[in-house]
Amino acid sequence: MDSLTTSVFWSGLLQIILINIALSGDNAVLIALAARSLPPVQRRRAILFGSGAAVAIRVALTAVAAWLLELPWLRVVGGLLLLWIGIHLISGHSEDEGQAKRQTSLWSAVRTILVADIVMSLENVIAVAAAAKGDLVLLILGLGISIPLVVFGSTLMIGLMRRFPWIVTLGAALIGWVAGETIVKDAALHNFLLAGGDWIHYMAAAVGAALVVAVGKALAARAHRAGPHGGGASDSN
Repeated sequence: MDSLTTSVFWSGLLQIILINIALSGDNAVLIALAARSLPPVQRRRAILFGSGAAVAIRVALTAVAAWLLELPWLRVVGGLLLLWIGIHLISGHSEDEGQAKRQTSLWSAVRTILVADIVMSLENVIAVAAAAKGDLVLLILGLGISIPLVVFGSTLMIGLMRRFPWIVTLGAALIGWVAGETIVKDAALHNFLLAGGDWIHYMAAAVGAALVVAVGKALAARAHRAGPHGGGASDSN
């Protein structure tokens, strides 16, 4: 426990907290998107459970994150999974009140948060692990302190999404952007894409963002049109 009093420990702790503030913005948006349509009590639980479990997973991933990132096609699979999640989140949204029906279960929201957070956090984990320098206590403490930051950010984003529905589309586009970035960084594609220059990286991210928004909006519009015939729209009394 003597290490807790050293300047190295506190410097590392500060680095981990700052890294999480800098790199967890997209995670806060994801949590807000997944939990936004839940009732207030379940929404708070989803944010707390999702954030807490995500941090626990990050601790577990730290030991193997560097190895995982080098596995060929893993990023491609993760990126495709993020695309699906982004489309699912936006297709369940409608600016009309009561139309966001797909994300109504507490545990389905938590599951969405965890799956996407695993994909989005691999590189975050590498940065945090470097700051911890193998100190497990420092790692757990730093990530634990970061939970309130993610919870606050998610809660703030939900409030903004309810007031400005267009932020939902922006958030889903961000998830698509991260998905595109994730895919082109895959070890199996690295050498092939490296020759193309940085523009491929940005083009893939932009395509991912556009794909999530376009497909998600199309599915939402189709569900809205089919609602009165399939029982998906609100009944008129």
